[in-house]
Amino acid sequence: MGVSFKYWDDCVDPEDMEAMWKQPEVRREWIDAGETQGQRVHLSRDPDGQPYLTQTEMKAVAEIVGRRHFDSQIDPDMICAIAELESDRQPLAMRYDRKTKLTTTGILQIAPNTAEWMVRERDYSLFPVEENPDILYRPFVSVYFGAAYLKWLSNFDNKVRTEEFIVRAYRGGTKKASHKSTLPYWKRYLSVKESLPSRKHFEGPSLTQAPASPTSPTSPTSPTSPSSPISPRSGIGLYWDSRVSSEDMELMWNHPDVSKEWTKSNEIRGKVPFSLNSEKKPYLSRAELKAIAEIIVSKYFSTRRIKISVLCALAEIVSMRFVDGIEARAGIMGINYSTAFWLYTEVGYRAYRVDYIEDLTKPFVSMYFGAAYLAWLSEYEGRERSLQFIVQAYIAGPKNVNLQEICPLWLKFEQVLSSYEPRKRNEGSCSIM
Repeated sequence: MGVSFKYWDDCVDPEDMEAMWKQPEVRREWIDAGETQGQRVHLSRDPDGQPYLTQTEMKAVAEIVGRRHFDSQIDPDMICAIAELESDRQPLAMRYDRKTKLTTTGILQIAPNTAEWMVRERDYSLFPVEENPDILYRPFVSVYFGAAYLKWLSNFDNKVRTEEFIVRAYRGGTKKASHKSTLPYWKRYLSVKESLPSRKHFEGPSLTQAPASPTSPTSPTSPTSPSSPISPRSGIGLYWDSRVSSEDMELMWNHPDVSKEWTKSNEIRGKVPFSLNSEKKPYLSRAELKAIAEIIVSKYFSTRRIKISVLCALAEIVSMRFVDGIEARAGIMGINYSTAFWLYTEVGYRAYRVDYIEDLTKPFVSMYFGAAYLAWLSEYEGRERSLQFIVQAYIAGPKNVNLQEICPLWLKFEQVLSSYEPRKRNEGSCSIM
């Protein structure tokens, strides 16, 4: 592919650039990033060097196109959610389908022949796609044809169609709008769309609301089996190997404490069961929890000096080491989907994918995004933060921290931390960095 973009000006017309600058959120974001109106504006780039649109930019493009060409009849959030799923908001994204032999391109992954059909049969002739198919890599062009296709689907066969039909047909065609093959896409779409409002005016993600009276985590001298499980999972995913990659399982087997524990209980490679409490709910032993934290930190956060003991203590507080989490908190680190998705898409933590909320019940995935959130909070608003701030912010969100009051969860955290880090600490000032 010979198409490449470094600046916004490489892929939009001057009229579109002017419209982008007139969007208050975009203007604020660009000025904060050091951009100047009248000069070329840099496109953001992911860790692999690929250009992408920020969530603010994506929303602005969807709103401008909808307002100009579709009388604001197309839901911008629908376009934004589909863009997340189809391309991760990358304008140069390209996908080849071996079954259909079709290549789709751009932010909304439009096939050139689909765009040509809309020009020829539906009179969407604003852009010369027949003469230059590469024009579909341009954000405004891709959104224009994507919105046109969504509008056509909304009234397919002269029937008013549901949002589910439109989205599933966008992915698999009208014949598969009710086929089981497009159902996972619809579920992912709902999860992504639900997460959009929290990122629209983002002031820092937070976990779900902490329980009013959280159950005390297991102390060093209490039974090893947790006693406050979440709702049953009917035996689904009760084996490590069903929720952990083969590479991570190998690292677990190579960990001396885990290997000793699993060998002692006669576990077999390829089918290691989770420990279960009396109600058959899977949980991690402290050795397993600590091993996962050590592996994640050594592989992905070695330069951030995140403490293993802090991660383990937080896991005790928010999930009591239950694999599925407790109540509304997903997974061992209690990260909600919108926070993890934001860390993945906006901050660039992409070692593990979070396509579904169920992905957060995978121990390594949950630990990875928990550590990523800690790292982000430790430098919240560009300031080095105390451990007390980080813990409160992790549980309730950075805007809800009050260091002037004694937080019960902070006191409970200190108590649990001592079981992983028994040495004396300076209260409230221990940094994870």
